[in-house]
Amino acid sequence: MLTGAWGFSPRAMAFEPITVALLAPVALKVYEAAEPRLVRGAMCGGKKMVQIGGNLLEFFCLPLGLIQATLGAPFGCFGSGMQNIVRGAVAPVKMVGNILVLPFALFGVTL
Repeated sequence: MLTGAWGFSPRAMAFEPITVALLAPVALKVYEAAEPRLVRGAMCGGKKMVQIGGNLLEFFCLPLGLIQATLGAPFGCFGSGMQNIVRGAVAPVKMVGNILVLPFALFGVTL
């Protein structure tokens, strides 16, 4: 007998039609009770992922700030360059914080 990559033999597993017919109303009630929590978790998790994407884009403020503070200093860009350097240096810390909070956000917990 041939086995799969993990040592399991391939075989079909199916439910009886009567079992499915009996459990379908129960499954629908469970889904209706869980749907608001699932939607809230998806919304909170999606917002947190958008924030993480924004933090990723803030990484690029660091090299932009370095260029502004060095090459743009004679043209009056030194102040905005320093702001971008600080913003780009803080971005990794904010991103790590958002990544650590993401699993809780997927369950609908907001901070």
